[in-house]
Amino acid sequence: MSETLTLAVAQSPGELTGPDERLDWLAEQCARLNHVDLLLLPELFLTGYNIGDQVKAWAEPADGKSSQNIAALAQRHGITIHYGYAEKANGHLYNAAQAISPDGQRCHHYRKHLLPPGFESTYFTTGDQAHLFTLKDFRITTLICYDAEYAELARHVAALGADIILVPTALGAQWGWVARQMIPTRAYENGVFLAYANHAGQENELAYLGESFIAGPGGVELARASAAPSVIEATLSRQDLDKARAKLPYLQDRLNITMTNQPPISS
Repeated sequence: MSETLTLAVAQSPGELTGPDERLDWLAEQCARLNHVDLLLLPELFLTGYNIGDQVKAWAEPADGKSSQNIAALAQRHGITIHYGYAEKANGHLYNAAQAISPDGQRCHHYRKHLLPPGFESTYFTTGDQAHLFTLKDFRITTLICYDAEYAELARHVAALGADIILVPTALGAQWGWVARQMIPTRAYENGVFLAYANHAGQENELAYLGESFIAGPGGVELARASAAPSVIEATLSRQDLDKARAKLPYLQDRLNITMTNQPPISS
């Protein structure tokens, strides 16, 4: 069994325009990585997030041109690449993410479950499935941005057996609490590693927080980006998973919760 996995999170510039420019940036980052097993990119990385109606033009099928270009990068550099994109399928658009393995094959796909008001609820259709994929014996899954703000969804995928939750996001600068307190807690309360990949800088009128991070299962932050574009890395250890789960067996002990409704205590 593989005891470690090296994970990188790429915090891309919000100013990049369109899939071609974003793929060029991705190619530059891949060329700089050494001994990385998995690269995580932000929500709607291929198109950008705050782009309004332009999302219709830049949306692609799961096996579209950009997917093929990313597959070539994954093969060239021996990296599994996980990225957000606008998926065009069955007459709908989905806020989706997928992973492509070093053999150039798509090994994971996810459509965002919960769409916040505004741009997303206007253009996208909700997804309804959660899957795990395996890399170096670590079981991995995805929640996209707003999904991870619901403890129920994080607990659901952890109960399925996830060791690592990947969270592509497009978090604005006003939501610092989410990136600094709320989402790291999802790792701790579920005994999992969690990687959070945000955009950086400005995209049209939207200022991004940045601050992508990798959190461990025992309440330790393994890496965090600043507000600027960057790539962060951490090596994830199965030993850390085992220690955290033995010390605080939240997933197991939750099965012992038995509460009945009681009448209120009268004064």
